[in-house]
Amino acid sequence: MLASLLAFTVIALILTVSPGPDTVIVLRATVSSGRRAGFLAGLGVNLGCYAWGVATALGLTALLAASDVAYTVVRIAGVAYLVWLGVRALWNARRAVPAEAAEAAEAAEAANGTGGGPPVRALAIMRTGFVTNLVNPKVGVVYMTLLPQFVPADVPVLPATLLLVTIHNLLGAAWFAIVVLAASLMRRGLSRPAVHRRMEQLTGLVFIGFGIRLAAESG
Repeated sequence: MLASLLAFTVIALILTVSPGPDTVIVLRATVSSGRRAGFLAGLGVNLGCYAWGVATALGLTALLAASDVAYTVVRIAGVAYLVWLGVRALWNARRAVPAEAAEAAEAAEAANGTGGGPPVRALAIMRTGFVTNLVNPKVGVVYMTLLPQFVPADVPVLPATLLLVTIHNLLGAAWFAIVVLAASLMRRGLSRPAVHRRMEQLTGLVFIGFGIRLAAESG
């Protein structure tokens, strides 16, 4: 089991740092609303991973991979959600951010060290991270094809699978922490109205690009 865990950790680390919508969600939440929002978005992503892990242990992801209809339904939902996030970001970019608001955020950050930004809606931010992960069928298929290879035959499937998912989530949490802290250090500059508007435009295009790429893939 130890050898399996070590081998899985290496592969999971590569998967964790690979560019994807989860990292973009965390980055955008941090830039828009501060460090707490970034960590909440990452927590939502991790909860989505646990949902896929349980589904894998119960054999549900195998059904997803085997059924073209099921895979297509989840894929379409993922495409629609990513495109919706992209369009919303582009729409937000159209609204000018008053210089006074940016200055107030900087003052709040300097005063309390929380990362500044508008009030954080914890459940909404967590839900965005969770749904982004959950409607991505690629995560389910990767878990279905990868996790069983690292579960020894004499080990209970569900606990072993959740252990592997926990390792993946711990790596993800560490990666998200790096992203959040790096983004928070640059947040003052990124929060300037013109820069923030460009960031929203770029984020919107990235989400739409992920959606188009997912739409072009087959199960």
